[in-house]
Amino acid sequence: MIDNMARLVGSRLAQELGQAVVIDNKPGAGGNVGAAEVARSPADGYTLLMASPPLTISPALYESLPYKPENIAPVGLLGRVPNVLVVNPKSGIGSVADLLARAKREPGKMNYASNGNGTSLHLSAELFKSTTGTFITHIPYRGAAAAVTGLISGEVEMMFENLPSVLGQIQGGAVKALAVTTLRRSKTLPDVPTLVELGLTGFDVSAWYGVAAPAGTSPAVVSTLEQALQKIMQEPEVIRVMESRGAELGFMPATAMGAFMSADAQKWKRVASFAKITLG
Repeated sequence: MIDNMARLVGSRLAQELGQAVVIDNKPGAGGNVGAAEVARSPADGYTLLMASPPLTISPALYESLPYKPENIAPVGLLGRVPNVLVVNPKSGIGSVADLLARAKREPGKMNYASNGNGTSLHLSAELFKSTTGTFITHIPYRGAAAAVTGLISGEVEMMFENLPSVLGQIQGGAVKALAVTTLRRSKTLPDVPTLVELGLTGFDVSAWYGVAAPAGTSPAVVSTLEQALQKIMQEPEVIRVMESRGAELGFMPATAMGAFMSADAQKWKRVASFAKITLG
């Protein structure tokens, strides 16, 4: 998803600014390698980061990072993709109320899958546990595809997954969607309630995507980028493509994105402390 979004927005940004935009994937350490490269780059607006949840999650999980979070500055948040709580349809769990009743009746006996320790899907489930006061055992898999396979095969009863990644299985009946994790219902699954509707006050989690720059980038450059991105995110074709991939659009300028990231980081710090999650 992040690569697709970078290419979509990058191609349009090149047209808006009259500058070549090169997408340079930097995998490794849950996004920390790419973030570190941007953090130490010149603050001239020519090196940007496609920002995503690891930017606010990693500081809660690692005792030391290869960069200082304060060395990366927000430019604009492009959109958010809901996570969705899904269960095996053969589990007998038909609602969040059913799930909570079973989890509280048999603490520790239910299992949930994730795509690995310290991922946003892992932390989404731990936030769910801390909010509901339940004990559900974590089973980490090597990647989201393996986790979904484990759910479908009955190895686990539930998991949180990015909506686009599991939409086909939901529509095909291989898994059942119980709730989405954003404050508003998803346009893609309008009949599926939010966790907030079901009583989990303030439960708001998503895979978010934005653009960031090295700290110290001049306000004039940030403003130019911000205005270009806002214009791009209003284009009908960009909206169509993004929404077809399950994204909920709502551009945030730099200041609002910074506040959003700060709140997100504090949330994951609390969750990591509650669940005693560390990655080094």
